[in-house]
Amino acid sequence: MKRILQLVFTRWLARTPLGMVLLGLGWLFMRKRRARKQQPASAPARREPGRRSGDPYAWRGPATGDRRRR
Repeated sequence: MKRILQLVFTRWLARTPLGMVLLGLGWLFMRKRRARKQQPASAPARREPGRRSGDPYAWRGPATGDRRRR
């Protein structure tokens, strides 16, 4: 229902030049807001899959180590 109302409101605003300006400003505002939300400032950098931690005491799962297969 929300999407339908957004569509109707957007089409109504797009009929006039002033409405187009408002839609453009809203689009820019939301774009910047989403970009800020995607990239938190204090988050640590993620490692790529396949790279191991440098910590020798880190748990590496049940299949690692010097195990003998029977």
